[in-house]
Amino acid sequence: MLSRMADNLFWFGRYVQRAENTARLASVHANLILDMPRRAVVAWESVVDITGSRSGFVERYDGFTETNVVRFLLVDEANPGSILASLAQARTILRAARDVMPREVWEEINKLYWFVRDTDASTLERRKRGEFLDTVIRGCLLVDGMIGENMSHDLAFRFLRLGSNLEQADMTSRIVDASALGLLPPRDDELLPFSNIQWRSVLLSLTAYQMYRRHVRKRVSGPKVVQFLTQNRDFPRSIAWNLDSICHTLARLPNHVSPLNVARTLRARVCGADLTVLPQSQVSDYMDELQAKLAELSNVITEHYFRPELAPDAMSQSQ
Repeated sequence: MLSRMADNLFWFGRYVQRAENTARLASVHANLILDMPRRAVVAWESVVDITGSRSGFVERYDGFTETNVVRFLLVDEANPGSILASLAQARTILRAARDVMPREVWEEINKLYWFVRDTDASTLERRKRGEFLDTVIRGCLLVDGMIGENMSHDLAFRFLRLGSNLEQADMTSRIVDASALGLLPPRDDELLPFSNIQWRSVLLSLTAYQMYRRHVRKRVSGPKVVQFLTQNRDFPRSIAWNLDSICHTLARLPNHVSPLNVARTLRARVCGADLTVLPQSQVSDYMDELQAKLAELSNVITEHYFRPELAPDAMSQSQ
């Protein structure tokens, strides 16, 4: 299999997950706004910081208002992490990968891209935004289901899933990071009784609330939510589950020793951490460090598989 095609499929998986999870990140705030008292002011600036795109935002917007941040995250094509830009990249990749992907995937990605592109300002307003985000999330889930059920689980599929799992792990860490940084104003004693509503909003945004209650069997609290979304090995959006999947996929790829060792080391580090004693003030630092380690793993995979000069003979093999 050509390294260029493998690279394309890896990034297609990442872009679809990025679009879906950016919608979920925005929905954290949508859920929080509905549950909090009117006097609460949600901190939108932290979302821009978590996505690592502050410099791009301040170049084009004059303030971290709800309207500006929502537009930046959802439909700003100049923001490479926006839903629209992610879908545009996925659509471009599909043009070159149609031969190995089910036709229905192209049709759904194309439809979803034009849905987002044709969105007007009124759709992004608070009263309509939830429906918009739900449509994006459901569209990405439909694409994921089509790939899982209609695409041969061969070498091409494995590279796609590798990207998908890596992006999901990264985005889950960023969504947790959003609440750890604080979606509510700091040192507001009147809002302290509502602090755990932030974590409930995170669970709802990841469609994880029911599974959290099933596995944890305790009321929602910051430390327990962080532990569940980081270390639970049965929930498909948790970081540990995705690292398990990455290790399983790498083990079925040719010439896998080096990247698999990096992935297993990271998985052991994540699963072995005692997160229940980690103060909320340090959760953000932990997630930042984890994102850096996931980026290192991505770089190792890229250097190992997607550069033609590295082990070119191995890329032609299949298991």
